[in-house]
Amino acid sequence: MKGVDTIARVRRAYFVQGKSIKQIERELHVARNTVRKITRSGETHFSYEREKQPLPRIGPWPAELNRLLLANEGKAARERLTLIRVFEELAGLGYEGSYDAVRRYARSWSQDRSANVASAFVPLSFAPGEAYQFDWSHEIVLLNGTTVTIKVAHVRLCHSRMMFVRAYPRETQEMVFDAHDRAFAFFKGACTRGIYDNMKTAVETIFVGKERAYNRRFLQMCGHHLVDPVACTPASGWEKGQVENQVGLVRERFFTPRLRFRSYDELNAWLLDKTIAYARAHRHPEFRDRTIWEVFEAERPSLVTYAGAFDGFHAVTASVSKTCLVRFDNNRYSVAAHAVGRPVEIRAYADCIELRQDGLVVGEHARSFGRDQTIYDPWHYVPVLARKPGAWRNGAPFKDWVMPASIEKIRRRLRSADDGDRQMVSILTAVLSDGLPAVETACAEAVREGVCSADIVLNILARQREPRSPATILNTPQALMRL
Repeated sequence: MKGVDTIARVRRAYFVQGKSIKQIERELHVARNTVRKITRSGETHFSYEREKQPLPRIGPWPAELNRLLLANEGKAARERLTLIRVFEELAGLGYEGSYDAVRRYARSWSQDRSANVASAFVPLSFAPGEAYQFDWSHEIVLLNGTTVTIKVAHVRLCHSRMMFVRAYPRETQEMVFDAHDRAFAFFKGACTRGIYDNMKTAVETIFVGKERAYNRRFLQMCGHHLVDPVACTPASGWEKGQVENQVGLVRERFFTPRLRFRSYDELNAWLLDKTIAYARAHRHPEFRDRTIWEVFEAERPSLVTYAGAFDGFHAVTASVSKTCLVRFDNNRYSVAAHAVGRPVEIRAYADCIELRQDGLVVGEHARSFGRDQTIYDPWHYVPVLARKPGAWRNGAPFKDWVMPASIEKIRRRLRSADDGDRQMVSILTAVLSDGLPAVETACAEAVREGVCSADIVLNILARQREPRSPATILNTPQALMRL
């Protein structure tokens, strides 16, 4: 049959360019009957499949071949015959056909048999507090007016069918940790066993059977919550069928029609309310006389006591640029100026970024999930201003910097002074030695006195640092008091 590109050219020539069938036949070298079929059917592709595959040689032998294949399948893996040996066995019984015919028949037989077996399942039953299942799904919502594909973490208690759902911008390891912490805090406990698929944030290597090499940080999280992780067989979603069904249920009932929210916090608060309302309103599939919420309340005492939040960060090492910036997840974050020149450890949490050097925190920021964004903390650059005060006026970190009210008033009044920038830098530099509360108090006092200059503010700070002299108490002799 003709390819879809040829069919498209024929359709354009006939319907758009108005060419005749004869002209199309001549220009595109396509038979006239084929052109008629394309233009009259309205189809954009054609396929041909043989309705019945003739088996001239296999024809008398399917029963015997089925018997050999079935007997071979029942043997241990190390004792099974290869297909060439099965062919030789069949040839010994009088078969005169080719090996390829036996191979094609055996492949079709295996496919039909696996389909029949895969369609049947064994119902599972779980004791209270025995296991939970975890999975991710991708949903589309409108966040702050923008269409966004979000990642939704699903946790489901296998006994009570109670579910926990939370949306995230990423499917990374720190999001996995945060979802578990929030789920266990909501359930007020964890189960003794957690059932997962082979997600990369949890499983590093898949061995034979159920043996897995789990990620070190993931094992730390499981150890913290006293959970024994179990990974499913690859491509065997039915082993965690409850949470797989939950994905479809949540998508149908919660995310259809498309949701509209201003932020992730607002969306997650709504999802939590919806899951509780669903559990209170729907009957448990096994205990029909009780709701899911009632069975969940009865299961709570059997859960492992919630151990508190796990320090669920994902750590990477990064270098610091000369502009005091560290790059992580397609964005840049500022660090304290003294950290320049040596690498820092980035601890990425679900909602924030913590930067450490030699065990000390040199930067903290709310996490950004955009691209090519720069997140500054202007206080990180104040030590640099002490040496380069000229950077105050046009420095990128200081644009749109919202400072405390009293310092902001000093800043506005110094704009008209010739050396206002240098004076403002002197005031900000004092924060490094005296602290922000003291500088803010000194600026407030200077504003009240109506004199706004760096000298006045620094003088007030100096007076605040000086210890007050103790009051002198005079003991007057009794004789002098009678005079």
